Amino acid sequence: MRRAIAAIDAAGERPLSLTDLAADMNMSPAHFQRLFSTWVGVSPKRYQQYLTLGHAKTLLRDRFTTLNTAQSVGLSGSGRLHDLFVRWEAMSPGDYGRGGAGLTITWGWCDSAFGPALVMGTDRGICGLAFSAETGAQAAMDDLMARWPGAEFVEDPSALEPWATAALGMTGETRLHMIGAPFQLKVWEALLTIPSGHVTTYSEIAQSIGNPKAVRAVGTAVGRNPVSWLIPCHRALRKSGALGGYHWGLPVKRAMLAWESARADAAPDAR
Repeated sequence: MRRAIAAIDAAGERPLSLTDLAADMNMSPAHFQRLFSTWVGVSPKRYQQYLTLGHAKTLLRDRFTTLNTAQSVGLSGSGRLHDLFVRWEAMSPGDYGRGGAGLTITWGWCDSAFGPALVMGTDRGICGLAFSAETGAQAAMDDLMARWPGAEFVEDPSALEPWATAALGMTGETRLHMIGAPFQLKVWEALLTIPSGHVTTYSEIAQSIGNPKAVRAVGTAVGRNPVSWLIPCHRALRKSGALGGYHWGLPVKRAMLAWESARADAAPDAR
């Protein structure tokens, strides 16, 4: 399905037929349609509608989330993200300042719907999640390791498997161990209040954390989110409706937004 999503994204505004997509995936049209619809929640044709250039503007118009309102009704980092229950805790500022010294961080590669995923974690939860489809595997590895230069890194995918399976399969429960500066942690916590299938703006995030003039700093903190997808930085857009940046590549961001929109529209309560 990752390859199918990548093919749809690469085609841009040019729609791909079911027959052509199925042939590229070495499947029959019926089997591909059934498999794609099971995973994404809608047909390939419907999904392509969510990858048009105007989709971000449509989201801002129809599914804009005011974060202060979300927080007032009890949405927070302990709420549901899709079918995943996320629990998180943050390192102390002192631990962050020491660059992770004394920490053992386990890492491993997993498959995901958005390409190969690099998962890192401490004994308290996942602390890093990167996607290498656009950046390459070594760049993703170097990027996450450079965030905690004092830590010891140990390859052990099996140790991370329960959390990684929950995180990438969006089922069950996973734990996050967030490692960042206090301002970054505020921004990341605000991101957790954006419901799946919805978006907000960088300026709205700045308002919600009580620092409305810090839009540029918010954008930087969003880009430094070490746990992509779970802390949904892909749901932050510019006021204009432009996607803005995305640390792991704009095609990945578009695919995430389209996937969530398709799932939200296909949900029973959305029909």
